[in-house]
Amino acid sequence: MVYSRETLEAGALMSYGPNQVTVFKRTAGYVVRILKGEKPAGLPVDQPTAFGLIINHPTTKSLGIALPATLLARAEEVID
Repeated sequence: MVYSRETLEAGALMSYGPNQVTVFKRTAGYVVRILKGEKPAGLPVDQPTAFGLIINHPTTKSLGIALPATLLARAEEVID
């Protein structure tokens, strides 16, 4: 189980976490606000609200693991 899609694509079994592109875009928005003069202490804490489960199917095959159909159905994406 890993956090990033990049590690998943490198061979990890599954990933669960927020979309990294969305997190980076929101971070850039905070940087812009700080560079325009807002005080970091005055900015609200921002946390991701959407998380996705992605499963690497070739890794399940190579490990000889049969994942339950219910888990596969819950996955946002299954990489083949």
